Amino acid sequence: MEAPAARHTPDPGSVEITVNASEQMRELGRRLAKLLRAGDLVMLSGELGAGKTTLTRGLGEGLDVRGAVTSPTFVIARVHPSLGDGPPLVHVDAYRLSGGLDEMEDLDLDVSLPDSVVVVEWGEGKVEELTDERLQVVIHRAVGDTTDEVRHVTVSGIGDRWATVDLGVLTA
Repeated sequence: MEAPAARHTPDPGSVEITVNASEQMRELGRRLAKLLRAGDLVMLSGELGAGKTTLTRGLGEGLDVRGAVTSPTFVIARVHPSLGDGPPLVHVDAYRLSGGLDEMEDLDLDVSLPDSVVVVEWGEGKVEELTDERLQVVIHRAVGDTTDEVRHVTVSGIGDRWATVDLGVLTA
């Protein structure tokens, strides 16, 4: 499958990638998984249907976790244990949560974070206080009545953890 194409690097800690199909979004997730380790928080942002869960499916494949990665919208969070020696994947959909970190604390993400890769969809304003180090993934797509499959993905590393990580490998 063809790799996603880089657009440009907006700043040293970020990379922009153009994705033309859902399989490319999954491939981006598989590539991203190679950079992740236990203790990493990944925040996913984007419109409904942008590809957040598709990207997370690729992360699950790349992390070699058990279970089908599906949207946890109605259960809020799903834990996918590792099939090997890697970290489990905790997949959270914070769309229906409105209480910020207080409401998120009920999910015990602070307990899961040191031993897992935690991916939070719709986490802006809700999980930033969990750690000073996170990966922010913003997915832009055309909205309205369109069949346009093109997505523009910006991946930004925040904090010391990501200062020396070459995000450019996501486009290789």
